[in-house]
Amino acid sequence: MNQERYLVVVSGPSGAGKDTVVRRLRQEHPEIEFSVSATTRAMRPGEQDGVDYHYMSPAEFERRIASGEILEYTRYCGNYYGTPKSEVDRRIAAGRTVVLVIEVEGAANIKRIYPGATTVFIRPPSIEELEHRLRSRGTETEDGIRRRLARAAEELRLAGGYDAQVVNDTVEGCAQELYEAICARQA
Repeated sequence: MNQERYLVVVSGPSGAGKDTVVRRLRQEHPEIEFSVSATTRAMRPGEQDGVDYHYMSPAEFERRIASGEILEYTRYCGNYYGTPKSEVDRRIAAGRTVVLVIEVEGAANIKRIYPGATTVFIRPPSIEELEHRLRSRGTETEDGIRRRLARAAEELRLAGGYDAQVVNDTVEGCAQELYEAICARQA
């Protein structure tokens, strides 16, 4: 489908800075829209429902899966994460570039459903920097950090399957590289 070129999937390990880079991209290019994902994880300080995620209970999330309202989903570190179908379809039907920030399993599902979508993997500068970023959040237990680092190693091995890879060593530079990847695929 030709409209699929308007769909951009951004993935990377927890702590790679995906959300920060996409926020910067949208500051520089407000015509690019962001799809708000749904999750069952607890809200972090400073986050807002409907802005950062659509927060819901596991029962509500499962109801939406059953009714076909969730395009893709996965369980990650004990919580559901997914993409409301309506968030994507209305934007690409209107010819708007829409960015999904989702983990690697979800990205693979989206690519199967929308083969023309652009997939971009955001890499941390190093594993050491990734660990530093996770610890700096102050939101994870030691066990949670270890699980996220183990998961990051798995995700980094899958990065080669993406249409493009960018390293988040500076937010500005990474956002520019992401924009260039989007433009190249939509040309």
